[in-house]
Amino acid sequence: MTTSRRVAFNDGNAVPQIGLGVWRTPDEEAASVVETALRAGYRHVDTAKIYDNEEGVGEGLRAAGLARDELFVTTKVWNDDQGYDEARRALDASLRRLGLDQVDLYLIHWPSPRRGRYVDTWRALIAAQRDGLARSIGVSNFEEEHLERLIGEMGVAPALNQIELHPRFQQRSLRAAHARLGIATESWSPLGQGKLLIDPAIARVAAKHGRTPAQIIIRWHLDSGLVVIPKSANPNRIAENFDVFGFALDAEDMTAIHGLDNADGRIGPNPMTADF
Repeated sequence: MTTSRRVAFNDGNAVPQIGLGVWRTPDEEAASVVETALRAGYRHVDTAKIYDNEEGVGEGLRAAGLARDELFVTTKVWNDDQGYDEARRALDASLRRLGLDQVDLYLIHWPSPRRGRYVDTWRALIAAQRDGLARSIGVSNFEEEHLERLIGEMGVAPALNQIELHPRFQQRSLRAAHARLGIATESWSPLGQGKLLIDPAIARVAAKHGRTPAQIIIRWHLDSGLVVIPKSANPNRIAENFDVFGFALDAEDMTAIHGLDNADGRIGPNPMTADF
């Protein structure tokens, strides 16, 4: 069963609020995983060049037999392809691998500040949107200073910033900056790479609602206004992660989960120091 719940972008487009993440899904498995998810009701798939599974994702999109306008596909330019000409070529290559004429959202995967090329890369993405190769454009793992520079130099705000975000690392300051700048927030590693599934506070809320810990966490992302892309290759978990629209968290639940936030809760690389 699908849902029409979407998050609006600053460019007039909108994204399905829940999607399938395919990080670490091998290319040879991606087709079946994506097809399974689309048949379960997902309409949003998030991949990237560096995931090395765009061909499999494209196969899964076609196998599901859905009309193109029912699908929302995100991919990303990797750090090695930063720069104006390089990013344009990278998008062309991603489109070929996906078997698409256009992606719904194209992101700069990391600011990679040591390269100092993310503004030129953003200029390429602006041109790609103008040329119809990407309906919307955004970034991933950008901090407030990176966003301010993009907007200040190019005059175009990203539609979305995809960042590490989960109950133990809630990124409240960056989310406030997004709200001020009109940028949607998308959560990667929304389950804390599985570490939150055994948290006692989450378990209590799950028991209260007769739901799984994963469903409680995904619902928290939705009720917080975030776009969320849980990753699984297990058909049962894919379906379970999408079955989050038949209940709602109350104020007590939200307060309990908000209390898990920890300034040291980051699991992945710090965008200010990541050197790859």
